[in-house]
Amino acid sequence: MSRNFIIAVDGPAASGKGTIAARLAAEYGLPHLDTGLLYRAVGVGLLDAGKSLDDEAAAEAVARALDAGDLTDTERLTSGEAGEAASRIAGFTGVRAALLAFQKAFAAQAGGAVLDGRDIGTVITPEAPAKLFVTAAPEVRATRRWKQLTGRGAVIAFEDMLADIIRRDERDAGRGAAPMVQADDAVLLDTTDMDIEAAFDAARRIVEAARAKHGL
Repeated sequence: MSRNFIIAVDGPAASGKGTIAARLAAEYGLPHLDTGLLYRAVGVGLLDAGKSLDDEAAAEAVARALDAGDLTDTERLTSGEAGEAASRIAGFTGVRAALLAFQKAFAAQAGGAVLDGRDIGTVITPEAPAKLFVTAAPEVRATRRWKQLTGRGAVIAFEDMLADIIRRDERDAGRGAAPMVQADDAVLLDTTDMDIEAAFDAARRIVEAARAKHGL
């Protein structure tokens, strides 16, 4: 693998970007960072401290104290509560600044890395040679997340899940700090009608095309 080969995978909640990014990392032997877990960990830390999700100063303090050990409880960090908390605090400029160095350092590892999130290709690694923007229809994404959460025993109506997905999309796309947008040079991958195998195959072909284009 060429030195510092970075794959940036962006997209909205439940689009499949995390699973695709993890599969790509395994395929190319690269470390993977789900940057959404960073924001989820900050949100959970804020809740555990009894602080309001509107308290920007407290959120920034939690973000600055974050380390890799805070990302290990993946079951809690992938809960609906953590997702909502992450979406609430992700727009805070101080939180994003605090987590920026963490993400850039991860991407700068010798050999490269795969990162997925909302602003990887636009803010964190605009220089990445391979960029994907993974999306799907809101109803499809809501179904995926609803099945995931109810499969763990959570009690939530599908209609509420769909409303949550739409609300988070609007919040992520409309925030002033690093809004979720497709990078100009990112390839759009719509997984609405794809299972994970088809989506991964399409993603791998996008990455291979990027490698060929950049001579990697």
